Amino acid sequence: MTKTIKPLSSEQLAPSVSLPHISTCMQNPYPDPLPFIGQNRAQSALDFALGMELPGYNVFVMGEAATGRFTMVKDKLEAHCKTRPTPKEWLYVNNYDDHREPIALFMQAGESKVLADDIDSFLDEVVDTFPAAFDNPGYQRKKKSLDRDFDNKYNAALSAVEELAAKKSVAMMEEKGVVSFAPVVDGKALDDAEFMALEEAVQEHFFDAIEKLEDCLIEALIELPRWKRESSEKLRELKKTTIELATKPLLKALEHKYASHIGVIRYLKDLRVEIVDAVLDWLDDDSAAGDENKDDFDAKGMLSDFFAPNILVEFKEGQAAPVVYEPNPTFGNIFGKIEYANAHGTLITSYRSIQPGALHRANGGYLIMDADKVLANVQVWDGLKLSLKTHQIKNDLPYQDSSVGSSFTLKPQLIPLDVKIILLGSRDLYYTIGEYDEEFGELFRVLADFDYYLPDSDRLQYQFVTKVQEYCEQTLKCTLTGEALARLLKFSYRQAEHQNKLSARFADVLELVAEASYYAKQDGLSEIDAPHIDEAIVGKQYRTGQLSENMLSDIEEGHTLIATEGEAVGKVNGLTVLHIGDTAFGTPARITATVYAGADGVIDVEREAELGKSIHSKGVMLLTGYLGNKYAQNFSLTLSANIAIEQSYGFIDGDSASLAELCGLISAITQLPIDQSLALTGSINQHGEVQAVGGVNEKIEGFFKLCKMRGLTGRQGVIIPRSNLINLVLDDEVLAAAQQGRFHIFAVATVDEALSLLMQREAGALTNGEYPQQSINALALARLQQIADVVNGDDKDAEGEAPNEQEKDHS
Repeated sequence: MTKTIKPLSSEQLAPSVSLPHISTCMQNPYPDPLPFIGQNRAQSALDFALGMELPGYNVFVMGEAATGRFTMVKDKLEAHCKTRPTPKEWLYVNNYDDHREPIALFMQAGESKVLADDIDSFLDEVVDTFPAAFDNPGYQRKKKSLDRDFDNKYNAALSAVEELAAKKSVAMMEEKGVVSFAPVVDGKALDDAEFMALEEAVQEHFFDAIEKLEDCLIEALIELPRWKRESSEKLRELKKTTIELATKPLLKALEHKYASHIGVIRYLKDLRVEIVDAVLDWLDDDSAAGDENKDDFDAKGMLSDFFAPNILVEFKEGQAAPVVYEPNPTFGNIFGKIEYANAHGTLITSYRSIQPGALHRANGGYLIMDADKVLANVQVWDGLKLSLKTHQIKNDLPYQDSSVGSSFTLKPQLIPLDVKIILLGSRDLYYTIGEYDEEFGELFRVLADFDYYLPDSDRLQYQFVTKVQEYCEQTLKCTLTGEALARLLKFSYRQAEHQNKLSARFADVLELVAEASYYAKQDGLSEIDAPHIDEAIVGKQYRTGQLSENMLSDIEEGHTLIATEGEAVGKVNGLTVLHIGDTAFGTPARITATVYAGADGVIDVEREAELGKSIHSKGVMLLTGYLGNKYAQNFSLTLSANIAIEQSYGFIDGDSASLAELCGLISAITQLPIDQSLALTGSINQHGEVQAVGGVNEKIEGFFKLCKMRGLTGRQGVIIPRSNLINLVLDDEVLAAAQQGRFHIFAVATVDEALSLLMQREAGALTNGEYPQQSINALALARLQQIADVVNGDDKDAEGEAPNEQEKDHS
């Protein structure tokens, strides 16, 4: 005999929450600092990774969003970074030998800004000193001496030609640097009209004389370009000497200040040489900058762009190691970038246009990124791996050749990298990367695995209560009652779908509290109570529940055929759960089965229509194994049966309908009706054991809503796997209906128990190789044997036996 299955008590349908314990927790908040709630495995992994200073011990934080991954990682890093030394500062200076390859310098915390200020002050001194320094009497005296030497050579050459011209009765004249000759007659230089009045022979004489004089002038001044060049070189040397004398004391003071820093000394040494030429080119009144555009010339800006250091990262003395989160890990945002300016249609840049990336800012500390965003760009992922392997920050942009064409670009000196990378990603992504990238395991040796659930305990509830109170007081500026906290705990149990575990998605709890505070404020209260929590839950269900309401409405209006009363053969109410966005809701579905003589086996209509996916198809295939093992030990299992989930037009996956499908199939085989006031869910194995399924709470509540809509009769209920008892966290309305006996929830462990409930008949246990007469299993065995005989041709005695038994049964 199959034992009678009784409905579950209301105490079994949801976890109990102790209000006295919550009150105690509220009155004595958890002592500061409040630790992160749960996730001990992940915390241990992070502590291990932070303690390992060797290369390759980067971290992949694996888990679902809203489980506090980022919060815990950030808190851990910010606590640990205080124990690490302040990182070095990095800056770029101009490479005067090759401007395409800027030089990287490192300095201790706070020193870069001091150096930049010192260089800025030095350049201010230079701008203030020049060109005024060239007005110095000593400089002017030497300059005049150089000019005098040139004039003497020039004048001597002209005097010699002038004497020769006088002998030939020709006058030599010089005006504005232009030398000309004129005939002299009777001591008077003739003009053109007077010259033309002379006799032709005299004119010819003067033409010959002037031509010879011009040749002499050319010979006399043939050294003039060399004289000018020598004079200019001497003047330039004089200016250089003057500039060096003026800048030497300034630079000497800087060299003395930074004597212990070899990199800065080399930089100042190069600056000592280059500043001379820069002053000559930009600050000399005789240079191009001294023309009519002088008012628009920014001498200080030019000098800064050429000499001032470009600080990439700087820190304050004693500052903790950096913790950087990069929300948009593009190539430029991670590795830095070089900015370009457009000058007359040409892209130009300089070492001052180098911008730091997240790796520069996090160097010496920690960098947090989202794994899916990093992997979205292959070049970013490859560049990150290369930087971690070479311990240098990659900076050659993958697109610079194509984007800037043949324009001037830079190849800055590489900066050493000392950073620990923390990637946040999903479970699927972690295993996918590990499968396709062999280097991943070498670079990210530590896995911090965040669980979906937190094991319930008094201590965990203590931390839970304190955390919620802290959030309410500090963020929401309100308080909450013990009853509200009890509701929140139940909500967390419901999120975890477990009576002994809380959900790790603590962010969902805080979100619910925040929404409840809105309803409390609507009531003019500063304290959140349990009704406000319920109102927030209902409000979210209403906002996202249009689809579920439409589906229930279709059932109520008869568009979708679901019976909640009466009996039917081969028809059973299955339970499904739909996940849409961040919401899930249950809805009943009619499952039908037909059986007839044939050898096609059990046909899954969903699979044949290509609507059933692999797991659902597997569940249907198991039905044949169950029927064969249960009934066909002494004959060949031969039948044709169709199973379908009616009025389902989308893809179906999961095996949670296999129990309902089997019950519908056995009803069709035995022609025994099924009570339509019951719905069921559960998967089975080939031995008839009922296995746990997911979404059990949503499934129960979905059928309850339908029954409530039509009117509760006191007979309606749901059958679930016994192994799902621990997952029951049902709504208060369902609990009240169950307590009042208006709605029932049964838990079964075997197919026979489910059949007994559905058909209100003994399933029948096998005794001495036989099932009790008129039991469900006996009728199923007889009908299957009859079908086998019909199909195999041995139907002499089979045609009357089973129908007679069924006639007796119906009588």
